[in-house]
Amino acid sequence: MISLVEQLSPHTGTMAACEALLVPRASFYRFHRAQCRTENNSTQRPIPPLALSSGERQTVIDVLHSEEFCDDAPHQVYAKLLDDGQYLCSIRTMYRILEAEHGCVKERRKHVQRPKYVKPELLATEPNQVWSWDITKLKGPVKWTYFYLYVILDIFSRYVVGWMIAHCEQAALAKRLIKDSCAKQGIEHGQLTVHADRGSSMKSKVVAHLLGDLGVTKTHSRPHVSNDNPYSEAQFKTLKYCPQFPQRFGCIQDARSFCQSFFSWYNKEHRHSGIALMTPEQVHYGMDKTIYQNRSKALAAAFDKNPNRFKGKVPVPESLPSAAWINKPATDELESNLLMSVSHFH
Repeated sequence: MISLVEQLSPHTGTMAACEALLVPRASFYRFHRAQCRTENNSTQRPIPPLALSSGERQTVIDVLHSEEFCDDAPHQVYAKLLDDGQYLCSIRTMYRILEAEHGCVKERRKHVQRPKYVKPELLATEPNQVWSWDITKLKGPVKWTYFYLYVILDIFSRYVVGWMIAHCEQAALAKRLIKDSCAKQGIEHGQLTVHADRGSSMKSKVVAHLLGDLGVTKTHSRPHVSNDNPYSEAQFKTLKYCPQFPQRFGCIQDARSFCQSFFSWYNKEHRHSGIALMTPEQVHYGMDKTIYQNRSKALAAAFDKNPNRFKGKVPVPESLPSAAWINKPATDELESNLLMSVSHFH
């Protein structure tokens, strides 16, 4: 129909032709512009009259690659040639010929090549699938003295499976803690992934060899990205925001005594908002379903006693999350694939 408009418009005008054939003028102009662009692209661009000939371009290349000028930048070559009474082309043309046609322009100095770190994406659908561990400093009795707290946390249940306080950060101590925690939890070969940041102990060969012997997969956060290890960071905040947490510890025995009571409270009494206000111990050892049923019964009884208070709708307790992620994928498709792979593995 548009082709008919093109044939009729020279005789009647574009507006009259479009109205007669019921073709919107916008559609006709859009088609006409697209056709013009296609025709322009198909024709070869003419050579500019001021462009260098092929022989002149080759002369420029030969001069720039000559023994006299091979180590000089085009600015230096241009100036030296002018001093000798010779002009070949502009400086920009020299760069254009070297870069566009021969790829000879590059950075001569060696730059640091930073490795590209992949964002860790870890999924746990039950306890003892993914652990997160980290080390934090506890202030000692005087300035510039510290004790080092090692903590291993299960990201699904938030249960602290192991902790230790030492005078220093050392790979051998981390190895012992991880080994004892795996033995205590009965970790099987190929069952567990251990995630940590990029500290010296976390990346040490001692820890890497231990995890390899135990059949444990290890992953690391990206440099300077605290969000890649969120569970350990949140747990340390809970520790240091505790009302009983002191400004300083008088000795290492004081720090161990405090952490002994704190982690017992954290695992057995602390109702965690990330796991439906249950304690980490209840989720880690499979008591969550019974507790959920008891909470449902209590809410149902409250509803039967006074339905108007709940506007006629039976309340239900908060359900436990079915998965815990470190860097949850953006797409639902990738998430479903990972869930299927984890369920298939177990």
